[in-house]
Amino acid sequence: MKQLSYLIFLLGLIIIGWEYPILYPLKLLVVFFHESSHAIATLLTGGTVKELVINQDQGGYVISQGGNRFIILSAGYIGSLLWGVIIYMASVKSHYDKAIMAVLGISILIITLVLSRSIFSWLFGLLSGGAMLLMARYLAEKYNDFVLRLIGLTSIMYAPLDIYSDTISRSYLQSDAYLLAEYTGGTTLLWGSIWIIISVVVIFYCLKWVLNKPLIE
Repeated sequence: MKQLSYLIFLLGLIIIGWEYPILYPLKLLVVFFHESSHAIATLLTGGTVKELVINQDQGGYVISQGGNRFIILSAGYIGSLLWGVIIYMASVKSHYDKAIMAVLGISILIITLVLSRSIFSWLFGLLSGGAMLLMARYLAEKYNDFVLRLIGLTSIMYAPLDIYSDTISRSYLQSDAYLLAEYTGGTTLLWGSIWIIISVVVIFYCLKWVLNKPLIE
């Protein structure tokens, strides 16, 4: 019951603050996860990342060469969801929230320094990663736990909403699903629907697992 109450509390904070500037950095972080997932998929499938850009309008892009195009295009939305699931589940399962925060901060700094190619991307990545390292160094475990859960849950909930907005309600946009439809011969709606189904299934089992875990104090 305590775990459910904590989950509802975090969801309430996200919903209430969704349209306010306080969640702007978290939304940008989800965009960072999205674009980083494209870049990582490119590298893992043998391609080269030319440019990773995050902009202040909560958008971004990756310019790459080579690699498996199907995996690369699929990695954005699914990748940002998995970032959220891993961060959230790790914070729930572990007492080592300071270490998890430090690893997350270092990961963001490495991706930024190696792949980012715009001033805003650099500023956001360096400030975000640096802030996480400071939190890991100076804040207690419980505060790191709270921030990690908030980051993870925001990324988890943002993913299906973003998929729906970009691929179903506005299927004319040149989204990942639009590009994948061109590549495979399917439709934007088809790939958007598949990704939403995957997202809902992953979220269901993630939250089911979390609610069956005792709350870590």
